[in-house]
Amino acid sequence: MPVIDMPLEELKQYKGSSPCPADLDAYWERGLKEMNETDPAPEYRDAWIQFPGYVTKDLYFSGVRGGRVHCQYVRPAHLEGKAPAILLFHGYSGDCGSWSDKLKWAALGYVVFAMDARGQGGLSDDMNPVKGNTLNGHIIRGLDDPDPDNLYFRQVFLDTAMLVRIAMACPEVDPENVCAHGGSQGGALTVACACLVPTLRKAAPVFPFLCDYKRVWDMDMDERAYAELRDFFRHFDPTHTREDAIFEKLGYIDLANLSNRIKAEVCMFTGLMDNICPPSTQFAMYNRITAKKQVVLYPDFGHEYLKDHDDLVFRFFAD
Repeated sequence: MPVIDMPLEELKQYKGSSPCPADLDAYWERGLKEMNETDPAPEYRDAWIQFPGYVTKDLYFSGVRGGRVHCQYVRPAHLEGKAPAILLFHGYSGDCGSWSDKLKWAALGYVVFAMDARGQGGLSDDMNPVKGNTLNGHIIRGLDDPDPDNLYFRQVFLDTAMLVRIAMACPEVDPENVCAHGGSQGGALTVACACLVPTLRKAAPVFPFLCDYKRVWDMDMDERAYAELRDFFRHFDPTHTREDAIFEKLGYIDLANLSNRIKAEVCMFTGLMDNICPPSTQFAMYNRITAKKQVVLYPDFGHEYLKDHDDLVFRFFAD
């Protein structure tokens, strides 16, 4: 088997190298309190496209720090009783995709909520002002702000939890059967959602992003998805005098530090040739999960479509 990272047996034991802030739990409890005190004011509008036998709507809701978040909402037109729901999250810089993508889930009886991450390629607004650099990437947005509560991904992680709150309150949704799924950044947001919402039933992250930043740096993999880390150091800490403090602050939004909070059942999909989100970073998060879990490995695949994984996700959620 080709190896670009640790041998598999080491991956199964590795739990990360990034620092964890001492006040991590207080940080996220404060964030959840802010979210719970925010009125989401959900608004549904008929979508520009309609499909026979289905309901398609644009959903807008308010998140923390003034963000107005957009989602696609799709469900069967006729439901008998309460239906399961699936939350879908997209990759870095993208959007929630085409409406027709969601029909495969709705055809199986799911109510679908697909979220646009604020300030990226979709219709969600990022209204939170921050001090410091905002060039080239969202990992570093807010990193030089004195208040760690202004980290961009804090707000997006909380948006995922707010979306669960909205979904579970829908009269057509079974609140005990809400699941989450996505790849890369979408995999990270799937994990974040499970970290912040203990009542989520299942989570299926595919090669999750935003895990174990220090490992990415030490592997010299700070390129493409993580290139903003290198740019930040080059511009704002060229001699690395603040390196320890920077990685500790990133620890607030490092999913390897949060994943022990997960209660949902997890099925992770990982390509062992992934040179964008290295396998060890994914396992750093996965190995700290104490809930029921499994990982599906693709030894010859990288950060790309993993053959048949979508069918395996269907089966995982249906079981």
